[in-house]
Amino acid sequence: MEPPGPVPSENSSRQHRYVSGQYFFEYLVVVSLKETKDGSNYEPQITYQFPKRDGMARFQKEEEEKTLKAITLFCFPEGINWAPLTEYHSETFSFVLTEIDGSRRNGYCRRLLPSGKGARPPEAYCIISSTACFGLFSKIFDEVEKRRQISMAMIYPFMQKLREAPFPAPGNTVEIKSFIPESGTEIIRLTRPLDSWLEHVNFATLFSCLTDDEVLLVFSAAVLERRIIFIADELSTLSQVIHAVAALLYPFTWQHTFISIVPEILIDVVMAPTPYLLGVQKRLLDLVTDQSDVSYEEVVNQTLINLCRTTFKLGDESSILPPKMKTEILEALKHRQKASMVEELNRVVSEAFLLFFVKTVGHYASYVKYSGSGERGVFEKRSFYKAIESKTTRHFVKKFIQTQMFDLFIQEVEQQQPGPTQGIHITHPQKLTLELQV
Repeated sequence: MEPPGPVPSENSSRQHRYVSGQYFFEYLVVVSLKETKDGSNYEPQITYQFPKRDGMARFQKEEEEKTLKAITLFCFPEGINWAPLTEYHSETFSFVLTEIDGSRRNGYCRRLLPSGKGARPPEAYCIISSTACFGLFSKIFDEVEKRRQISMAMIYPFMQKLREAPFPAPGNTVEIKSFIPESGTEIIRLTRPLDSWLEHVNFATLFSCLTDDEVLLVFSAAVLERRIIFIADELSTLSQVIHAVAALLYPFTWQHTFISIVPEILIDVVMAPTPYLLGVQKRLLDLVTDQSDVSYEEVVNQTLINLCRTTFKLGDESSILPPKMKTEILEALKHRQKASMVEELNRVVSEAFLLFFVKTVGHYASYVKYSGSGERGVFEKRSFYKAIESKTTRHFVKKFIQTQMFDLFIQEVEQQQPGPTQGIHITHPQKLTLELQV
């Protein structure tokens, strides 16, 4: 019989429950619509920021001003054409801020009608965080909105406690104590999903907008890094669908332009010749489809999905994936109809597409060769795809390995040292995880 293992200390246990040195968020801002000087329109302005950042160097202040300006655009992408309202359906959506070095920060936004009487423009609450976890921040917004209805001053102590709280590791919970007048002290529990790479995703919206076959067409365009535009009325639909499509590519990462909600002022981005994933509001559809000066080749390589009518402008997407693999994905996706919880739905969908990558390129590690200890590995691309027996699968893989997402994935693998476990593996039939050790 083996001797009992060491009992983990409280400090050791704490390290597993929390992510060291990481905050829930960088800051919270409130963006309000203010009348322009001539009174003809409204423009978004930041009217509240927490925490305030003092003592910054000049270049830091300039960078923050650029970020704050971008936030106002994404919170109100419709531009300046607003009118006071007496009713407004609250909506929550997200966007991504991409830095010059390619790093990304996540913006979470909830728009609602502020308390008051008579017609008034909506306002937006926006949280900027390095963490992608839509469900977690939606719950935080519920608490912010509850306090806003009492007083703006109630938001500060809650956000301060949240900022001081340790950020939970995947699968763990953090408790925030917060006092509300007439209700007393409340305990708010914030839990991260166990599969952290799915915590920003809810596939339900994607599959409510598109059929399984249509999702495969979108996946086909994304996996070969095409130019993809989604059209929808609601901002929440656009952001949820685009993040879901990006998640289908796991363990690979979309490397190109990613704008879940394109502000009207930036609509010319649809003319870019490079790959992109874009979300555009339906009212801007005419600006997207008016491409009389675009070459035939550029139009062919652009996929347009109107989620309002489920109409597509397609190229060769239906012939990209190997037929047998398409059938297997569709069969696997049928199991999602039995899923009663978001986590279970996410697992079923993710597993279907991860298995596709396992079967097509999961053998990559066997073709990363090392000349000596400590040396960087070299991926033998030609031998890799030549080893695939199926002609249709080999044809797909030959195209896929030319994408930037695969190239950067392999570069990271080449920099690692060889180990006992190689390739892409599903390590538990009920819990989807990934081992990328080589």
